[in-house]
Amino acid sequence: MLEIRNVVKKFGKNITAVDDVSLNLAHGVVGLIGHNGAGKTTLMQMIATLTRPSSGQILFHGEDITKKPNAIRNRLGFLPQDFGVYPNLSALEFMQYFAALKGVRDGARIRHLLELVNLHDHAHRAASTFSGGMRRRLGIAQALLNDPDILIVDEPTAGLDPEERLRFRNLLAELGFKKLVIMSTHIVSDVESIASQLAIMRNGKLIAFETPEMILDKARGQIWSAQVGGELYDALRAKVQVLHAQRSGSNVNLRIAHPHSPCHGAQATEPSLEEALMSQRYAALERVEGRVDGRVEGLAA
Repeated sequence: MLEIRNVVKKFGKNITAVDDVSLNLAHGVVGLIGHNGAGKTTLMQMIATLTRPSSGQILFHGEDITKKPNAIRNRLGFLPQDFGVYPNLSALEFMQYFAALKGVRDGARIRHLLELVNLHDHAHRAASTFSGGMRRRLGIAQALLNDPDILIVDEPTAGLDPEERLRFRNLLAELGFKKLVIMSTHIVSDVESIASQLAIMRNGKLIAFETPEMILDKARGQIWSAQVGGELYDALRAKVQVLHAQRSGSNVNLRIAHPHSPCHGAQATEPSLEEALMSQRYAALERVEGRVDGRVEGLAA
């Protein structure tokens, strides 16, 4: 459906926001993962034809959207990270306005979408009074007005409470059965349970494009749990990558990323997706910086 070929985006002479990225995407939820500034938003803006690549191609059903942007615009839904509403419009009026812009004249579809995002009881309420989660859901509803083949959502759960985040993730998971959903985030838990594939970006480059299961498989045997005395915690932290530390009385419970047992009594444990991604990152840093793996002896389990 969507093919990205060797796409580069430069700003000025010295800033490369997206650096030679290639991807082939079909139906499902694709999680675009990376730190702030990794190039996620710039890549999504190019797919949405809001900005043009400096070089490379983006093809939608074989059509180069840089040359023919309307090939994708009619089949695209987009929810930017900063989604604003018109303060004087109700949710229904807001949807009617965007429907007119998109050439959608089906009032029943507007009502259906408000029901889909659980806003039908608030249709006549001013959108400016909505919570952050309600505005995000209204944003998804407007993005779906033209029944798009591709839905792009940029950091959609930023600032939402846990209940709203769960509701939002479930909605995107359902949409992914029939559409291509590209969801950018730096919050791994947002895509852990719904993404069919993860595209991981760092400093503008695509460093991995894998299923969550593949990433977890690579991390198995490299995530460890251990309990150590508080006085020895600093020694261990200086030697290995500590992912999580929690005090328990005079001891500290640790989760550690390391290629082999980092200390006496450490137990290999099942990684979470976030831990697996962090272990990948730390391994890459160690290769770049030439760090030497080591085991800290004499730490009590």
